[in-house]
Amino acid sequence: MRILSRILIVFVFVGLQTSLWGAGIHRIVSLAPSLTMNLYYLEVQSKLVGCTSYCEIAKNDHKQIVANAVKVNLEKVVSLKPDLVVTTELTDPETINSLRKFGLKVEVFKGVKSFDDICVQFMRLGKLVGKEQKATEMINTSKQQVESLKKKVHAKGSRVFFQIGSDPLFTVLTNTYMNDFILFAGATNIFAELSRGTVTREAVLARDPDIIIVVSMGIAGQEEKKTWESYKQLKAVKKKQVFVIDSELACTPTPVSFVKTFETLVKLIDKL
Repeated sequence: MRILSRILIVFVFVGLQTSLWGAGIHRIVSLAPSLTMNLYYLEVQSKLVGCTSYCEIAKNDHKQIVANAVKVNLEKVVSLKPDLVVTTELTDPETINSLRKFGLKVEVFKGVKSFDDICVQFMRLGKLVGKEQKATEMINTSKQQVESLKKKVHAKGSRVFFQIGSDPLFTVLTNTYMNDFILFAGATNIFAELSRGTVTREAVLARDPDIIIVVSMGIAGQEEKKTWESYKQLKAVKKKQVFVIDSELACTPTPVSFVKTFETLVKLIDKL
């Protein structure tokens, strides 16, 4: 009986501890679009009081803009009296230190390098805001969807050029989560050996990829597609395997957007 009582006490303690995570969090400021998106997926958007000018979903929800791509308005953040400020390593360390000096709780998330990293980060955020169960459910669903999509894709053995910039030309690198789109499709990155992403158009032509994927970048994405299709000798052009995908989805590291992007790629490839 004593052993059973101890076990019950442990379960009660763990349950109480889990329920207390995020209990004091009522006002949140997000300084990164991906974290803002994740807060919406975790269904705590009502607690979000401030965001960046790049957080489209929050802007449309009339949240206060407290930062742009390069600068955070410290006074505005402090005036909102947040219980929690979430940001990434892209935010200037001095800004982070200043926010902490004002007595604010600031949580910094490192850059993600894989789909697994995205899931770990999502779980951490879920715990911070008291939504661990919701985070667990969404991660499990996302992983199941990814595994299902892996079995459907018909790109095994294909050589891929994944473009994420046009001026200069920029490629996805192997130590980034976007490279998982290629790996999960059973394909290979034609620039897998590079440690820096800048490449030349001549280098792409020389490596002659089977598939070219261009992140939209607004009108530039369609222009890049037209440019690649002008090189009739390319395998990707001959096979009509030059695609443009949505940058807002592909470049936002959340479990949901990763799955949606991968699903889009699978559908494009499977049309062939």
